[in-house]
Amino acid sequence: MPQHEALLTPAEQRVVLQNVSWETYEHLLADHLDASAPRFTFDRGVLEIMSPFSEHEEYKEALSLLVELLADGLGMDIRNLGSTTFKRSQIERGFEADVCFYVQSAERMHGKVHIDPAVDPAPDLVIEIEITSPALNKLPIYAAFGVPEVWRYDGRQLRILQLTGIEYTERPESLAFPRVSSLELSQLVQQSMSLKRTEWLRTLRDWVRELR
Repeated sequence: MPQHEALLTPAEQRVVLQNVSWETYEHLLADHLDASAPRFTFDRGVLEIMSPFSEHEEYKEALSLLVELLADGLGMDIRNLGSTTFKRSQIERGFEADVCFYVQSAERMHGKVHIDPAVDPAPDLVIEIEITSPALNKLPIYAAFGVPEVWRYDGRQLRILQLTGIEYTERPESLAFPRVSSLELSQLVQQSMSLKRTEWLRTLRDWVRELR
């Protein structure tokens, strides 16, 4: 029988189930096909169900908009995949990031409606908001899919993690967006919560202009 534990905070609720079959995971995905939440992560029998609350979603939206404006200002083509489900039955793993992007692979994947993780590249950038420490470590899952870069934000600090072999190493600057540092990203996300939206957007555009 599946066993579970729950952790509740103002930012998100996480439920972790043990001894879950791949078939059950796929049924859950099918039942929530058109829903933006909850988000499911599966790792060989362990299932995390994450339901985001407002604080979590505000950080996610800030980082998503930041990436969009950054790419536009630098003249870079990207593709926003949102929380697209990536799953592979061969390795019994699957994830739905808070938001993910094709950056280096954007041109290759341009116009492709159906993504097959078995043959198509993994997202070049995955963004995760983790105000609470998840019981399920997602980094080995991302590594198994070959995700080159993960941005992880905990409500105070953004860490840039890059894939080296089969493990992630923290780096000061982004691979997807060279010269963009974790320190700058952390400051900009914090400002998104303290500044009025128009002021924050102006700050973002000024920052991007300096990077050109």
